[in-house]
Amino acid sequence: MLSGLSWLALEVKEVAAASEFYGAVLDMDLLADDAVPGSLARNSEQVAFAAGDTALVCRRPDAVPRGGLHTHYAMSIPAGEYDDWWAKLEAAGFDLDEHVFGDARSLYLYDPEGNCVELGQQPVAGPGVDDVFEVVLEVAELDAAQGFYRDLGFETVDEGAGRERVRMHGPMALELWEPHLGLADARGGVHVDLGFATSDPDAAVAAVADRITGREPLAGDAVRVHDPDGHVLTFHAP
Repeated sequence: MLSGLSWLALEVKEVAAASEFYGAVLDMDLLADDAVPGSLARNSEQVAFAAGDTALVCRRPDAVPRGGLHTHYAMSIPAGEYDDWWAKLEAAGFDLDEHVFGDARSLYLYDPEGNCVELGQQPVAGPGVDDVFEVVLEVAELDAAQGFYRDLGFETVDEGAGRERVRMHGPMALELWEPHLGLADARGGVHVDLGFATSDPDAAVAAVADRITGREPLAGDAVRVHDPDGHVLTFHAP
């Protein structure tokens, strides 16, 4: 049903500081306004960086929708670049954490706004950051949130001990966390703004229509809704 993650929007108080981190430290390319979906247009100060086919958006909290707070998310880097990234970020003074998943390593650090950024070894071409492969949302009731995203086409692939988290696969990996601290003391994001490409935005809305709050039509037949936990979802044609 959903074919791609078009954007992940984060809230920042200082766009310049966020731009320095994502543009200079993580070496991500700034996207021009005409390179992002029209439904991302917003009467507020924001910038967007390219993470493969996903726009990583940093916006000030002076209009709605706001971006996500303390959001944990993961971006792909080529496996062979991992050691170079570790050395670069360590030399820049970042407090790094590492976790290993099978044969893949991930490093964790925090951006200036307290978002936990994971750079994980993935089979991508690079160079550098290539996509957003995981987003973590904080939810109040895990079963209800799991059912909501299952109806949007996400499939459960793992459940944490004690049922405090669920991992689902769809256009990207989606982790749903009841409130707790995860690896590297990460927290699930609140009021996270996600954009999804789909061939039929109305069908995506219809699949969860009994549980959404608000339905706002946007340019190009896109539709913006809120899930039961207040996360903002926009469905738009690719």
